[in-house]
Amino acid sequence: MRKIIACLSFCACLAGCGETWNSPYPAGDAGRDILYTAFTDRPKHLDPAQSYTEDEATFTGQIYEPPLQYHYLKRPYQLVPATVEALPQPRFFAADGRELPADAPAGQIAESVYELRLKPGILYQPHPAFAVGADGQPLYLGKNAAEGRQRIADFPHTGSRELRADDYLYQIKRLAHPRLHSPIYGMMAEKIVGLKELGDRLRSVAKDLPDDAWIDLDDYPLSGVERVDALTWRIRIHGKYPQFAYWLAMPFFAPVPREVDRFFAQPGMREKNLTLDWWPVGTGPYMLTENDPNRRMVLSRNPNFRGETYPCEGDPGDAEAGLLADCGKPLPFIEQAVFTREKEAIPYWNKFLQGYYDASGISSDSFDQAVRVNVGGDVALSDEMRDKGIELLTSVRTSTFYMGFNMQDGVVGGLAERQAKLRQAVSIALDQEEFISIFQNGRGIAAQGPIPPGIFGYEEGEAGINRVVYDWIDGKAVRKPVETARRLLAEAGYPNGRDARTGEPLVLNLDTTGGGMGDKSRLDWLTRQFAKIDIQLVVRTTDFNRFQEKLRKGAFQLFYLGWNADYPDPDNFLFLLHGPEGRLQGGANSANYENPEYDRLFLQMKNMENTPERLRIIRRMNEMLRHDAPWVFGLHPKSYTLTHRWLKNRKPNDVGNNNLKYQRIDAADRARARREWNAPVVWPVLLGGLLLAAAVIPAVLGYQRRERAAVRKA
Repeated sequence: MRKIIACLSFCACLAGCGETWNSPYPAGDAGRDILYTAFTDRPKHLDPAQSYTEDEATFTGQIYEPPLQYHYLKRPYQLVPATVEALPQPRFFAADGRELPADAPAGQIAESVYELRLKPGILYQPHPAFAVGADGQPLYLGKNAAEGRQRIADFPHTGSRELRADDYLYQIKRLAHPRLHSPIYGMMAEKIVGLKELGDRLRSVAKDLPDDAWIDLDDYPLSGVERVDALTWRIRIHGKYPQFAYWLAMPFFAPVPREVDRFFAQPGMREKNLTLDWWPVGTGPYMLTENDPNRRMVLSRNPNFRGETYPCEGDPGDAEAGLLADCGKPLPFIEQAVFTREKEAIPYWNKFLQGYYDASGISSDSFDQAVRVNVGGDVALSDEMRDKGIELLTSVRTSTFYMGFNMQDGVVGGLAERQAKLRQAVSIALDQEEFISIFQNGRGIAAQGPIPPGIFGYEEGEAGINRVVYDWIDGKAVRKPVETARRLLAEAGYPNGRDARTGEPLVLNLDTTGGGMGDKSRLDWLTRQFAKIDIQLVVRTTDFNRFQEKLRKGAFQLFYLGWNADYPDPDNFLFLLHGPEGRLQGGANSANYENPEYDRLFLQMKNMENTPERLRIIRRMNEMLRHDAPWVFGLHPKSYTLTHRWLKNRKPNDVGNNNLKYQRIDAADRARARREWNAPVVWPVLLGGLLLAAAVIPAVLGYQRRERAAVRKA
């Protein structure tokens, strides 16, 4: 009987346990400034020489500090200093060594020289690679350093030191390391003086060394980088390349100290994942303190962070949105960021609704629950989301998706007016607005050219429309009717979709990979779009490697691809149609478009500053692309992010990756909401306990009576 009473008492006590019933986090963390979020794909590289993907930048952007960064609030994106005192202004030199004026023609410039000077007093995060003994020698430099260690936290002593110019120079050399396979080495070898020669020499050296041997890069000079003093260095670039400044904001150019490289190169380290690729070391606001990429990763505030303040300027509307409320306050606000791996969308979504994740994207499964789209295409939060105080952040991404024509193909290629009208007809017939509505849940805008919003050269409104495909009616772009596409197709020699000379139907082939555009519903839609103008579309699905081979060989007619901005400059999109970049020549111009006038304007435009003259040239280039139509301009995707009301200072940013330091958590509000939204429902437990008691107690009492009766008889 005592056990039953105790059980019932336990059930009653459960009512006071609050969120501890189902909270996935320790109760003691409820009031702390911890950001809770999730990741789906485990990062493969955290070494700045190798890392390039978006899921990796989520971590590397908070840990490493390249010389430059992007202003958090201003759009279009603007570079500002990070660890350096000022933005570098390149100096230009002729082939004979003479310094040239800033406005010198690009053709006269043999080299550009960037000089950068660090802010003094910047310290690295605490790390065992910096730990030294009383004699000043490293504590963990020896053949047994890895013995008994599984994590960085297993090293009991740490140290730090000031950031130096040498650390940036060492990392630039690492781009040429043959065993790191940096994804930007090929491009940078063409730009940075001497980097290609260094790469050739390091490959020769590596051939004669064991795979795990350390190569001390200080032993191998790089002519294109120069140490001026402890805080200053110079980088020499072939010719004029204004876009190089954007690369100086990427983790590729973040500092890596020689002693960190040496520490991780010791025997036994790699076998235990004690590498820079697993445990990054930086001067940024956060450091990686837990790395289990199959379960959980944790960023903790770097106690040695140099200090930085929240911006006081932004775009129009930022102040009204509360994005300037923390003006001048020291960064970072958040103490820790906990990333939990979620492989399925539904558990992620449910935990967000419970308040256990602070922000969430919107999957197709949860789209209708999260937002409402009216007949005009305007998007608003659902009542359920508004009642919880959830906010919707939207932004058009700096990405472009398109369908390309093979301009070397005998049917769809060529610059003659006949082929151009065929491509223009297809461009009109493919209703991108319908595609966005059906397959993107409205999350995108129809592209008017290759340049997405947020990049110089993109123009809003009537000035920026593709007049080959759209008319401007009542203040908005309206797609031309299908009858216009039919007329263009007839003028191209294909009335009613048949060759006027042979009577044969016009059949076009689309090469694609499985998944993505290979989804049956999307391809069925696409086939119907072509059928509107009586063109028969044949879809040829293949694997990714075979698809890439077809592109390299030009064995295709139509294809689908997309491009995300590496840096916010029109050059990064317009080069995709530059003739010498043709895929047949090994470049990124998959359409193999080659127009001499476009190519001439591209070379003129790419080395210019963002001036009215540069905009005039870009407009002319866009007009040529719209007429020649080597692409069917598809869409610029929109990102939709939901944030809880307690997550402050969050603004979408597709180019900068170091955004965590600006965000703030109202931990008290979050704790209250979690208690409210996850209040335990105890009546089923209590009812179950009462029913159990009603069933068991009579049986127990009866058993006790029989026992007492038996004792009396005895």
